[in-house]
Amino acid sequence: MRRALVRRYEGRRHTSGYDCAVPEETSTQYVAYTLYKADPAWLRLPIEERNAAKDAFAEAVEDWAERMELRSYSLVGVRPEADFMLWKLTERYDDLRELGTALNATPLAGWLTTPYSYLAASEPSQYFEQKSKRPRRVIPRGAPYLVVYPFVKKREWYALPMDDRRRAMQEHAAVGSRFVTITNHTTYSFGIDDQEFMTAFECEAPSDFLQLMKTLRETEASRYTERDTPIFVGTAQEIREILDSLDGASARIASA
Repeated sequence: MRRALVRRYEGRRHTSGYDCAVPEETSTQYVAYTLYKADPAWLRLPIEERNAAKDAFAEAVEDWAERMELRSYSLVGVRPEADFMLWKLTERYDDLRELGTALNATPLAGWLTTPYSYLAASEPSQYFEQKSKRPRRVIPRGAPYLVVYPFVKKREWYALPMDDRRRAMQEHAAVGSRFVTITNHTTYSFGIDDQEFMTAFECEAPSDFLQLMKTLRETEASRYTERDTPIFVGTAQEIREILDSLDGASARIASA
């Protein structure tokens, strides 16, 4: 049985900083988040059938992790409507469809729902990179936790002069940069999904992100937030570990 492959991007990496999308001379990078929920009826299947379903799903994820950036996160015990999340990054849009097709071909797919799914793309910020037209890449740093949520600004924000918006966002980023354990990956969803932005924060502990959000609430830009929920806090784990937690197999193995 193959172990899950944790693929690491081999190109340029960021060094540090709150906003860590890295400029690259490449095509558009698509960023997607898909959340899955297991049907409780699946737990009543024979253990052999569950194991076969988990193996097939994990093998599909492991195979695709060799072709694109693909990371898995557990939400077991945290959100009632989602058990785990896949974070997908690729320059080839069709990868998302083909990965979905491969996962749908596994026996476990019949017992999974996708209560949430989000799509975005990386691009330069109009507030910080007005001189650069190069595409940007989101490069995960591999922190133990990932906080993800869709984000929509009030329409009044877009009516403000650009200089006012730029000043507010620079203040917002300056506050965020003080939280050195947190890496921000903001991507854009205008016209390709229901939200305007997808925001993802890699952090060392969920409590770090709590303190960041409390502080950002006091910034001027925060006044123009229309929606920033639902929020998902995922724990980075290999896909086989996550699937074993769905039916308690990981607890049985640990106690054996």
